Amino acid sequence: MANYDLTTRIAPNLDRHLVFPLLEFLQDRQIYDDDYILKAKIELLNKTNMVDYAMDIHKSLYHTEEVPQDMIERRVEVVARLKSLEEAAAPLVTFLQNAAAVQELRADKQFNLQMLNEKYQIGPAQIEALYQYAKFQFECGNYSGAADYLYQYRALCTNSERSLSALWGKLAAEILMQNWDIALEELNRLKEIIDSKNFASPLNQVQSRIWLMHWSLFIFFNHDNGRTLIIDLFNQDKYLNAIQTSAPHLLRYLATAFVVNNRRRPQFRDFIKVIQQEQHSYKDPITDFLACVYVNYDFDGAQKKMRECEEVILNDPFLCKRVEESNFSTVPLRDEFLENARLFIFETYCRIHQCINMGVLAEKLNLKYEEAERWIVNLIRGSKLDAKIDSQTGTVTMEPNHPNVYEQLIDHTKALNGRTYKLVSQLLEHAQAQAAR
Repeated sequence: MANYDLTTRIAPNLDRHLVFPLLEFLQDRQIYDDDYILKAKIELLNKTNMVDYAMDIHKSLYHTEEVPQDMIERRVEVVARLKSLEEAAAPLVTFLQNAAAVQELRADKQFNLQMLNEKYQIGPAQIEALYQYAKFQFECGNYSGAADYLYQYRALCTNSERSLSALWGKLAAEILMQNWDIALEELNRLKEIIDSKNFASPLNQVQSRIWLMHWSLFIFFNHDNGRTLIIDLFNQDKYLNAIQTSAPHLLRYLATAFVVNNRRRPQFRDFIKVIQQEQHSYKDPITDFLACVYVNYDFDGAQKKMRECEEVILNDPFLCKRVEESNFSTVPLRDEFLENARLFIFETYCRIHQCINMGVLAEKLNLKYEEAERWIVNLIRGSKLDAKIDSQTGTVTMEPNHPNVYEQLIDHTKALNGRTYKLVSQLLEHAQAQAAR
């Protein structure tokens, strides 16, 4: 399974603290040697202030109670620096802890800065100290404190670049605390800024979108509505272009979202074209499965890929989750993926053949004969399939499907509004760029 592990591709696009959950997962799955993971953890921790954690891992790795002198000295430095920053930020922290005083703040940042300076002798130096203190708290692993201080800092900060940096830190902290609803709100704020901000270079904007999509994986595969939201984000033209040019491995997650999304959006057909185009740059069992079903019509190959897909999902830190069902119960994403994958094979196979032998169909679906028959009966009862089963001949006969001309018209015009909006946005961006010159 190490061949399908995407950690080395994903990690460079994450804050180092977000890499720890991935390493924990790999260690738990035993995909790599345990010592290899422990060394990777120490290497990450050496660039943070989580010195105690690094000491614990060093002891586990080398089976000793002794720790290197440089770690001991580093701990002393961290404690001293933390105390210094705490003292520098103390006036503003004390103010923020006073509920009555905080009520004096308004939406107008300039008013707040003037009021803080005149009434509480809090100026730019103390506000900058709050940022440094929050950042240091984050590096120490105190994500809750960091999130609170970064939120307060952004309410006072007038520097757009520093405010953006604080928002990235706030998002990381909320992800690490698994506050998925709040993290989603911060993600949407960040997306709005990235899409509207004038970057020094278009490449910087593309890179920001790539970072945003990687960070969003934690949210989308844990949030109740995540499998729809990931399609909304990743399938937008600008974000899909970024995936195709710089991060094609993210197609795994968009492909999975399309498979488990019961609404089967119209964009799915266009996404299959992307899968076909990108087969030379990235493929794994999940993207290969879709190619087998919708591009090559290789149903035997699709059946084999289904088994590989199950292994990939079980050994992917984002996909091995549980998803919400309509009755508020949860099922493993793997189960829903396999169920819908069978439906994909069945639907495509049925479009080609009007009368299907049940034994052949059971083989294509990787089910026993009785299981396949029961599965198809349930589809017919659930109005998901317009067909009849002939038990004597052991065949399934599909009813002719004449598409409604009005439904076809609606389907073809449904995306016009979105395309018009994108076209206008591109024209406005071009006009702004010309004006800037």
